[in-house]
Amino acid sequence: MEYRRLGASGLKVPLLSFGTGTFGGTGPLFGAWGTTDAAEARRLLDVCLDAGVTLFDTADVYSNGASEEVLGEAIKGRRGDVLISTKTTLPMGDGPNDAGSSRWRLVRAVEDALRRLGTDYIDLLQLHAFDAGTPVEEVLATLDVLVRAGKLRYVGVSNFSGWQLMKSLSVAERHGWPRYVAHQVYYSLIGRDYEWELMPLGLDQGVGALVWSPLGWGRLTGKIRRGAPLPAGSRLHDTAKFGPPVEDEHLFRVVEALEEVAGETGKTVPQVALNWLAQRPTVSSIIIGARDEEQLRQNLGSVGWNLAPDQVARLDEASSVTVPYPYFPYRRQEGFARLNPPVV
Repeated sequence: MEYRRLGASGLKVPLLSFGTGTFGGTGPLFGAWGTTDAAEARRLLDVCLDAGVTLFDTADVYSNGASEEVLGEAIKGRRGDVLISTKTTLPMGDGPNDAGSSRWRLVRAVEDALRRLGTDYIDLLQLHAFDAGTPVEEVLATLDVLVRAGKLRYVGVSNFSGWQLMKSLSVAERHGWPRYVAHQVYYSLIGRDYEWELMPLGLDQGVGALVWSPLGWGRLTGKIRRGAPLPAGSRLHDTAKFGPPVEDEHLFRVVEALEEVAGETGKTVPQVALNWLAQRPTVSSIIIGARDEEQLRQNLGSVGWNLAPDQVARLDEASSVTVPYPYFPYRRQEGFARLNPPVV
């Protein structure tokens, strides 16, 4: 397993990390993802650790805390062998302080996560969304206290816009508070919006990407093809409305390019899609999920080799879309391009 620095920090993380959204699954979204119990989770962790996958990602909203609890059971006796990242900010109840990143909410959320995980520190805490109702200074000052108390090792964010992340980094630098070193983002061959602004920002500011849903919300599994109905067992029947949208024609064009490259390499469509991501700038770790050991081992086969440059170019072309203003002049017009060369 390849290990990479997490952004500009000194922390080394595996190129593949494991997402635990399937652990303890309940409800219409997480129940459709999977219902892995503690015994099954321990077996999946065994496979991960044998392969060098040491980073495990969860969140308090995953099955209302059940994911953290199952992960906590699975890591008992081997806390020192793993890195835990979790997330908070999204609603955990109907009360006025049950959502957001206020000092009150963050302190309580961290204490709750530590209890569910059965540990006294979290390696990486990420804000699951930007809280426009809480001053950035309050958020970062609170995170500083939690880091100094030894409850958090590193801090990051997820699903922030460019200005939200840049403002936070600027405030942190001004006050000497912990800087965000990670941005957990949606990025896939059928969702390349991350490249327009957040990737250049990550390069400039030393913020590493942790990629969620690298298979496009389950659409790049090799089971979805032009002219064929959605497979009967696909979770997309229940979960498509929760995930990032994609136009059918764009999806089929990318899938056909993936199938062509998969045939050339002897790899599967998901393995090719994940390997493409592994070669992108700023990507520190790709979060893979699995409902069973077979699926996990298939995903682990996406690293340890590289697509050829011409194969990458074909996948780039098939997945390319016209970017919105103000980004498209930088791609199309010579004067803009000379001043702002592409990062990919």
